[in-house]
Amino acid sequence: MKLLEYQAKEVLASLGIPVPPGKAARTPDEAAQACQELGPVAVKAQVPVGGRGKAGGIKLAQNPQEARAAAEQIIGMDIKGFKVPLVYCESALDIEREIYLGFTVDRDARANILMLSAKGGMEIEQVADDSPEAIARLYPNPWRGPLDFELNQLVFDAGLGELARPLAGLIKKLYRAIPELDAITAEINPLVVTKSGELVAGDAKLETDQNADYRHKDLEERYGEDLEGDIYERAAKKLNLTYVSLEGEIGIIGNGAGLCMGTLDLVQRAGGRAANFCDIGGGARAEVVQNALSVILMNPKVKGVLINVFGGITRGDEVARGLVTARDNLAMKLPLVVRLSGTNQEEGREILKQNGIEPGANAWEAAQKIVAMTR
Repeated sequence: MKLLEYQAKEVLASLGIPVPPGKAARTPDEAAQACQELGPVAVKAQVPVGGRGKAGGIKLAQNPQEARAAAEQIIGMDIKGFKVPLVYCESALDIEREIYLGFTVDRDARANILMLSAKGGMEIEQVADDSPEAIARLYPNPWRGPLDFELNQLVFDAGLGELARPLAGLIKKLYRAIPELDAITAEINPLVVTKSGELVAGDAKLETDQNADYRHKDLEERYGEDLEGDIYERAAKKLNLTYVSLEGEIGIIGNGAGLCMGTLDLVQRAGGRAANFCDIGGGARAEVVQNALSVILMNPKVKGVLINVFGGITRGDEVARGLVTARDNLAMKLPLVVRLSGTNQEEGREILKQNGIEPGANAWEAAQKIVAMTR
């Protein structure tokens, strides 16, 4: 579950981390009222992606009139494929310096990693590319968490020794999100040092492990599904599909994670870009395929769909009939290419041909065909 900034800050505040006063606003009038109550504010688009400032999704407002105008411009705008549903009006901070603080899962090390850098306010990926030595890292013991001396060493390694006492305490509070919320990513960027020396979360990102959602029903109930992450991933989750949104124009369906990932690579190699990863599992029943197609077709960027199915226990002719049924039920008009291999593959391909669905003799040919058909 990816929380929006204002939601993540409410969670951070519950952990004892200082956050600026702020109010969510769904309309320009609500933004003006928030500014009236809070004074000068930053009006921030609430979407589950970074780069809001560069996209024009963050504006400063000195008075209610400016806050109303900023909200009118931001609400409804598109930021990296996400339509902005609301803004967060937050009291402006008196900034002395900006720090980066965050943790995530290091897949290679198979461990949680804490990261701290004096170069805050920038994307951590950019810092890692330009100045990797500017990021101090700590891999805490997963059973006991970070110890005080380890946190102090992390702070000094980041060149922030003058802030050792308050910063080490704040990091310990942030780390509580791992055992208490099953968080897989928590980021404060920037962590602001005000001119009075206070540490305040200027921004916040929080993502929890979806496998532990059943332990955090309170978060879903508090914030509502309409604000939780990617709309296509939400729709797929309701249908029990393994689905990840990407930024391309070709929808991908495969029956197996490895097969799906290989298909993404082939589409890229053929000159296209995948719009999603969608694994429908070992079989390819008509209902499951139809559900997957229905989610993919929600995305207006999709220009065509490639289905890569291996028929093992499930026979190829049954798979083909299921695909035809799913396409017809959805009245699908976009180009569709199917690579069907395995048991009764020839019978299945013949059924596809008879029903006007383009077959691919192999995965590479299918990827080339769908890329050509969507150009």
